[in-house]
Amino acid sequence: MATLLRIDSSAAGDNSKSRQLANEFVEQWLAKNPDGKVVVRDVNANPLPHFTSETLGALFTPAEERSVAQQAIVAIGDELIEELEAADVLAISAPIYNFSIPSTLKSYFDYISRAGRTFKYTETGPVGLLSKDAYLFSASGSFLTGSPMDHQLPYLKTFLSFLGLTVKDSFVAGGQSMGEPGVEAFNKAKNEIAAAL
Repeated sequence: MATLLRIDSSAAGDNSKSRQLANEFVEQWLAKNPDGKVVVRDVNANPLPHFTSETLGALFTPAEERSVAQQAIVAIGDELIEELEAADVLAISAPIYNFSIPSTLKSYFDYISRAGRTFKYTETGPVGLLSKDAYLFSASGSFLTGSPMDHQLPYLKTFLSFLGLTVKDSFVAGGQSMGEPGVEAFNKAKNEIAAAL
């Protein structure tokens, strides 16, 4: 049975265009994988603690020497990484907030990026240890994708590649605060999702 891990991050709830694109993808994916399982991780509804000196200290403390508080901190990342490792494919929905991703999604990435577990250091540089496909769903108020102000999709692709994940496709609905052009962009992205699977 295939497992799809869906990660949502928009603060707009059901009104989120990036979530609506992910909804379309999940529907299409389930139609092709009727026995498939969808696991949802909503980092907006259930935000993770920000990565702090306490987090770093817990990770660098040997397991047998960790305090109860440090064990709890490490357990957060352990759960997220195990969930990620168990998935066959990822679907990540994210709006563009201030030219990049929501801070809640960045916190998630900070927790799943762990040397020796999701990537390793080698003589020729870091190597990702997760071999999975990922799909991205993005929305923004204006048309930023591909412009010098877009630090979202390039960052997402770089980070996921760093962990060994392959971004199979990205679906973008720009102009969502611009009326009809935004409607057209959203519908175009939906049609692209239908054609991709």
